[in-house]
Amino acid sequence: MQPKIYIAGHKGMVGAAIWRALEKKGFISLIGKTSAELDLRNQQAVQDFFFQEKPEIVIDAAARVGGILANNNYPYQFLMDNLSIQNNLIQAAHEHNVNKFIFLGSSCIYPKMAPQPLKEEYLLTGSLEPTNEWYAIAKITGVKACEAIRKQFGKDFVSLMPTNLYGPYDNFDLTTSHVLPAMIRKFHEAKQGGDLPVTLWGSGTPMREFLHVDDLAEAVCFAILNKLKHHLYNVGTGVDLTINDLANKVQHIVGHKGQIIWDANMPNGTPKKLLDVTLLANEGWKAAINLEKGISLTYDWFLANQSNFKQVKIN
Repeated sequence: MQPKIYIAGHKGMVGAAIWRALEKKGFISLIGKTSAELDLRNQQAVQDFFFQEKPEIVIDAAARVGGILANNNYPYQFLMDNLSIQNNLIQAAHEHNVNKFIFLGSSCIYPKMAPQPLKEEYLLTGSLEPTNEWYAIAKITGVKACEAIRKQFGKDFVSLMPTNLYGPYDNFDLTTSHVLPAMIRKFHEAKQGGDLPVTLWGSGTPMREFLHVDDLAEAVCFAILNKLKHHLYNVGTGVDLTINDLANKVQHIVGHKGQIIWDANMPNGTPKKLLDVTLLANEGWKAAINLEKGISLTYDWFLANQSNFKQVKIN
């Protein structure tokens, strides 16, 4: 059985990992289009693509993403671009009778002060974290659209909400990257400069959970191969640590010997964000890559690909 699988965003960190995982499992009818080939913000272009290619399974791994700085500086793009991308894909998948649609979001959809660990049922029970609410609102809309199609039309549309992701093909641009890849680059460059001090944002006290992107790819494969009972699932490890502890792990793996300076004038973000992964575990899936191994693998990839880093520019 070889269904045609369209991976939107197949050149990004998540999409590339999903492509690799599917190939390893023997799927060969994979479809991918770069943003230059298909602008997912263009509704007519997306409709034309679905009419021509007729995918049977669609994985939405396409999004405008970034860290606290990028979300703060470009709220309009983070809201509108993500709404356009996902709405066009969801609508086209519905109209063209796609058998299965997997929508990928983020744990930032949950309220800032929700009880920990975060359960799927906490969605829309409180205010969002202000530093990424634009992206979160877009993703919440995608989750509810998939739920509505599932409820009204009985279609197999599922939303997977991963925790903080990292791994090969991550974004290491310090102006738009997330915390873990930013730390890898900062510690590496400081080491190369003679173990210079490294300044990190905030106090180091917030708690975070991290998932290697290859684990998320395996969760997507699991969702393809199984009919899941619910419309929304958290995807994570169920284990978190402080940003300070993360910094110490990254520093050790990179081999930086200098000082760490915490800039308390910069924002911390959400105090704690740990996913309750019970729902997906009950279906039969759990993460396999521990954090130390994952950071080491990511640093190895960083060292091998420094010349290829893309500097992300948001207009």
